[in-house]
Amino acid sequence: MPEDQLSRRTIRSHGAKVARRHMQDWLILLLLAIIDAILNVIEPFHRFVGQGMMTDLSYPLKDNTIPFWAVPIVAILLPIVLILVYYFFRKDVYDFHHAILGLLFSVLITAVITDAIKDGVGRPRPDFFWRCFPDGKGEFDPVTTDVRCTGDKAVIREGHKSFPSGHTSWSFAGLGFLAWYLSGKIKVFDRRGMLQSFV
Repeated sequence: MPEDQLSRRTIRSHGAKVARRHMQDWLILLLLAIIDAILNVIEPFHRFVGQGMMTDLSYPLKDNTIPFWAVPIVAILLPIVLILVYYFFRKDVYDFHHAILGLLFSVLITAVITDAIKDGVGRPRPDFFWRCFPDGKGEFDPVTTDVRCTGDKAVIREGHKSFPSGHTSWSFAGLGFLAWYLSGKIKVFDRRGMLQSFV
């Protein structure tokens, strides 16, 4: 058997061993996913939103320009596909495993930090008026002038999560990791570069 094939470490030959060796990392990822799920269902901080602030918060309530389901596809699935393509050429299960692990850590840590800040800051979205008052009739506390929302609670809850952007942070985490990963593979920071042998 050629030496190149003997030195290859594939998912079939080494996959279970690598996964067992890094079980604690996968458990930490699971914990991060649970924390992020909890952060997405708890009630965020309700910042004071007075009647005089509604001018800036009365943009029409529309669907997201980029739907939320598209973000994991771009930030997680696309990098995984490219890492998988590299694996098929190199057959290095250690590189594949560590790349997937690094990608998921990058995205989940970013997600937890982003959602924790969203919940803590409670900044209203620009369409908050229509989330709060779907009938277009504003109700305000006569003493504090704070809003008395009449809309759907889940829609209002999302209305308090304007900052920071989840779409941006997820995309930056996933695609940023992919950029560093690919930079390492093509030896961007090596002065000789990957293409020297072909010149």
